[in-house]
Amino acid sequence: MGKRNSAEGFEPYNSLIFSRNYFHECVMSGPDVPPFASDDPNSGAAGSRDHQRTKRQSKTDVRLPADRRPVGEWFGTLGQLDFDVDFFEKLLVQNGDSVEVLRVLGELVSKKRFLQRAVEIDQRLVQLMPVDILARYNLACSLARFGRADEAIEALVIAIRLGYDDFAHMEVDPDLESLRGRADFLALLARD
Repeated sequence: MGKRNSAEGFEPYNSLIFSRNYFHECVMSGPDVPPFASDDPNSGAAGSRDHQRTKRQSKTDVRLPADRRPVGEWFGTLGQLDFDVDFFEKLLVQNGDSVEVLRVLGELVSKKRFLQRAVEIDQRLVQLMPVDILARYNLACSLARFGRADEAIEALVIAIRLGYDDFAHMEVDPDLESLRGRADFLALLARD
């Protein structure tokens, strides 16, 4: 995707990833380990045997009421990306002003194509950091993908006023594809 993440390399970001990985190891290492799903961006060849785990057989056959499924079956229906989105949404509930959580969650929901949610998250980031160039640029990307071209152009204009100058990236960014033929977008690129 065209989104940029300025949180990479920062200690809070690393600790969030550590927390997620630790949580994943603790929760997901039980008797019912879910297979990797095709929407896992880190799985390489999605669905190949090399990247799948099989569900371990438990020694006892636990009977559950008809309306309840074993936890392993529920987890097995989620892909890694679904799990990550859910995890970071829960972190956000605990701390709604966490820039690090918002940045990671924004990237995840964008990959998952939850376009309205991506716009909401990027708008929240802009509220928290009104002069952050990448927050403005990412908002423009989300707005463009969501079909709100006029607002996307406005966000790009503000990002450029604040100092965004990677016009070569803007020109090829797939998130801005819906703006390519617009005169106002071409005028922004001509500033280069």
